Amino acid sequence: MADNDIAELLRRVKSGELDIQDAVREVRNFLFEDIGFAKLDHHRVLRQGFPEVIFCEGKSLEQIVAIAQRLQARGGTILASRATPEQYQALRQALPEAVYYEQARLISFGDPPPQPPPDARPVLVVTAGTADIPVAEEAAVTAQMTGARAERLWDVGVAGIHRLLRHRALLDEAEVIIVVAGMEGALASVVGGLVDKPVIAVPTSVGYGASFDGLAALLAMLSSCAAGVAVVNIDNGFGAGYFAGMLVRRMRAK
Repeated sequence: MADNDIAELLRRVKSGELDIQDAVREVRNFLFEDIGFAKLDHHRVLRQGFPEVIFCEGKSLEQIVAIAQRLQARGGTILASRATPEQYQALRQALPEAVYYEQARLISFGDPPPQPPPDARPVLVVTAGTADIPVAEEAAVTAQMTGARAERLWDVGVAGIHRLLRHRALLDEAEVIIVVAGMEGALASVVGGLVDKPVIAVPTSVGYGASFDGLAALLAMLSSCAAGVAVVNIDNGFGAGYFAGMLVRRMRAK
């Protein structure tokens, strides 16, 4: 139930089209919907500004389709994360408008995402290496789906720091910066020390043995000596993009 749904409900009560008890039932039905194997949180868009997102890993095709259809019926921009091509094909049979972002492993459907204002400053997504791009794309597409403008800057890690410094203007223009890095994860500290805006660090599982599938990058980012760096979990591009979108919405609201 979005703000316009509440306004319409109150209008119907005021006009006498709907009595108070029926209105109470409608509001209660919008809190969550129990479909047996899932309890769908339709109230989330009111609490957090974006509908519940479907996490596809571990779910059957039938479960994903059923959840998607119920969320789509309530409106809004809907996302499904960590989706495979097979899951996309199954979902597209039921919802032909679904769009698959293959690198990001994201599916979107439902209403188009809100458009950022023409003068919106971007969420800049930066990677240390080319191998970090899938996680970075998950962050960038998620930020776009929440209404942010996203720009991308790939392969500017600390092994060749001059590549990053060549794009200093992009860093200065950004509203929020997401830094995606594996190996030792040093890029987040470097960027954090260069800018006066929030930096969201995303460690990836890219790297050789001693990187411990992203643990080395995670610990390095958590131990950053640069102020203003927040850290999400390993390979959690979705979490970074979602958080960036929330920050941008709050900044715009002021």
